[in-house]
Amino acid sequence: MSDVVVRTETDLPDAESTRALGAALAGVLRAGDLVILTGDLGAGKTTLTQGLGAALGIRGQVASPTFIVAREHPPLPREDGTRGPALVHVDAYRLGGLGELDALDLDSSLEESVTVVEWGRGLAEALTDDRLEIDLERPRGTAAGAPDDGADDEADPGAGTRHATLRGVGPRWAGVDLAALTAR
Repeated sequence: MSDVVVRTETDLPDAESTRALGAALAGVLRAGDLVILTGDLGAGKTTLTQGLGAALGIRGQVASPTFIVAREHPPLPREDGTRGPALVHVDAYRLGGLGELDALDLDSSLEESVTVVEWGRGLAEALTDDRLEIDLERPRGTAAGAPDDGADDEADPGAGTRHATLRGVGPRWAGVDLAALTAR
């Protein structure tokens, strides 16, 4: 089992700051990287991935792949003619176990893509020893104290401040300053 190499935490007051964190992550992620996103409905997993995808310069709109399970976004050409890595966006919520994750054949695209797995804790770690784990927590209830109805309020800027914990696991993350990505 890999050791946690680096860890940082940050608050995300709104959807835009969550997208900004995703965009900042794009600056350190490279082909072959695995990102595992964990958090309740509405915690900001897809919102963070939207920021990541926009900064990577991928084709297509990043949306929750809940019913598709996995979606690949190829890279668009940059101004200098080069291309960055593709983005593979996976939603493991409905997967019944490691066998179903293996059936997606993510291993074949892992080396040339940045792979983001929502709801991946307990499954996706088997894909590689090196990974970035991001836990997103959202507040319970609303600002007025009304009970949480379970609605997905990722895009609602009034939904409250989220809290993100980032953990780089494995040798790939040694020397990566995740705290610098969360500084505003």
